[in-house]
Amino acid sequence: MISAQIARIIADFVLFLDLAENETIDADGAVEMIEWLGHRLEALDKDFLRELVDAFTIIAPEYNGDSQKLVRDIPYSFYLEEELAADDPVRLAELESIRDARD
Repeated sequence: MISAQIARIIADFVLFLDLAENETIDADGAVEMIEWLGHRLEALDKDFLRELVDAFTIIAPEYNGDSQKLVRDIPYSFYLEEELAADDPVRLAELESIRDARD
Protein backbone atom coordinates (compact mmCIF):
# COMPACT_ATOMS: atom_id res chain seq x y z
CA MET A 1 0.00 0.00 0.00
CA ILE A 2 1.75 3.10 -1.25
CA SER A 3 -0.07 5.41 1.18
CA ALA A 4 1.53 3.58 4.12
CA GLN A 5 4.96 3.94 2.54
CA ILE A 6 4.42 7.66 2.01
CA ALA A 7 3.01 7.98 5.55
CA ARG A 8 6.23 6.46 6.95
CA ILE A 9 8.35 8.97 5.02
CA ILE A 10 6.21 11.86 6.26
CA ALA A 11 6.21 10.50 9.82
CA ASP A 12 9.99 10.17 9.88
CA PHE A 13 10.35 13.70 8.51
CA VAL A 14 7.92 15.15 11.07
CA LEU A 15 9.55 13.24 13.93
CA PHE A 16 12.99 14.45 12.92
CA LEU A 17 11.84 18.07 12.80
CA ASP A 18 9.82 17.79 16.00
CA LEU A 19 12.34 15.89 18.10
CA ALA A 20 15.64 17.30 16.83
CA GLU A 21 17.69 19.35 19.23
CA ASN A 22 18.25 23.02 18.43
CA GLU A 23 21.91 22.20 17.81
CA THR A 24 20.88 19.75 15.09
CA ILE A 25 18.40 21.92 13.22
CA ASP A 26 17.43 25.57 13.43
CA ALA A 27 14.02 25.92 15.14
CA ASP A 28 12.82 28.55 12.65
CA GLY A 29 13.89 26.32 9.76
CA ALA A 30 12.00 23.38 11.29
CA VAL A 31 8.82 25.46 11.58
CA GLU A 32 9.21 26.62 8.00
CA MET A 33 9.57 23.04 6.78
CA ILE A 34 6.53 21.89 8.78
CA GLU A 35 4.47 24.70 7.25
CA TRP A 36 5.72 23.76 3.78
CA LEU A 37 4.81 20.11 4.41
CA GLY A 38 1.33 21.10 5.58
CA HIS A 39 0.78 23.12 2.43
CA ARG A 40 1.91 20.21 0.25
CA LEU A 41 -0.32 17.75 2.11
CA GLU A 42 -3.36 19.99 1.67
CA ALA A 43 -2.71 20.08 -2.08
CA LEU A 44 -2.85 16.28 -2.47
CA ASP A 45 -5.61 14.60 -4.41
CA LYS A 46 -8.47 14.12 -1.91
CA ASP A 47 -8.83 10.37 -2.51
CA PHE A 48 -5.13 9.83 -1.86
CA LEU A 49 -5.21 12.20 1.13
CA ARG A 50 -7.99 10.06 2.65
CA GLU A 51 -5.81 6.96 2.25
CA LEU A 52 -2.83 8.79 3.71
CA VAL A 53 -4.78 10.03 6.73
CA ASP A 54 -5.94 6.48 7.43
CA ALA A 55 -2.41 5.14 6.97
CA PHE A 56 -1.02 7.13 9.91
CA THR A 57 -3.20 5.11 12.30
CA ILE A 58 -2.01 1.89 10.67
CA ILE A 59 1.71 2.71 10.89
CA ALA A 60 1.69 4.39 14.33
CA PRO A 61 2.29 1.09 16.23
CA GLU A 62 5.61 0.77 14.38
CA TYR A 63 6.91 3.67 16.49
CA ASN A 64 7.73 3.73 20.20
CA GLY A 65 6.62 5.93 23.08
CA ASP A 66 5.87 9.56 22.34
CA SER A 67 6.73 9.05 18.68
CA GLN A 68 3.76 6.72 18.29
CA LYS A 69 1.35 9.42 19.48
CA LEU A 70 3.01 12.06 17.28
CA VAL A 71 2.59 9.83 14.22
CA ARG A 72 -1.03 9.01 15.04
CA ASP A 73 -1.71 12.75 15.48
CA ILE A 74 -0.20 13.92 12.19
CA PRO A 75 -3.62 14.26 10.51
CA TYR A 76 -4.87 16.21 13.54
CA SER A 77 -1.78 18.43 13.69
CA PHE A 78 -2.00 19.32 10.01
CA TYR A 79 -5.83 19.74 9.95
CA LEU A 80 -6.07 17.06 7.27
CA GLU A 81 -9.57 15.89 8.20
CA GLU A 82 -10.70 19.49 7.89
CA GLU A 83 -9.10 19.67 4.46
CA LEU A 84 -11.01 16.55 3.43
CA ALA A 85 -14.26 18.05 4.74
CA ALA A 86 -13.78 21.47 3.14
CA ASP A 87 -17.02 21.16 1.13
CA ASP A 88 -19.09 19.70 3.98
CA PRO A 89 -20.12 22.33 6.55
CA VAL A 90 -21.77 19.74 8.80
CA ARG A 91 -18.61 17.63 8.96
CA LEU A 92 -16.49 20.75 9.51
CA ALA A 93 -18.67 21.73 12.48
CA GLU A 94 -18.34 18.20 13.86
CA LEU A 95 -14.55 18.32 13.49
CA GLU A 96 -14.46 21.72 15.19
CA SER A 97 -16.40 20.29 18.15
CA ILE A 98 -14.01 17.36 18.38
CA ARG A 99 -11.02 19.71 18.24
CA ASP A 100 -12.53 21.98 20.92
CA ALA A 101 -13.17 19.02 23.22
CA ARG A 102 -9.66 17.69 22.67
CA ASP A 103 -7.87 20.99 23.28
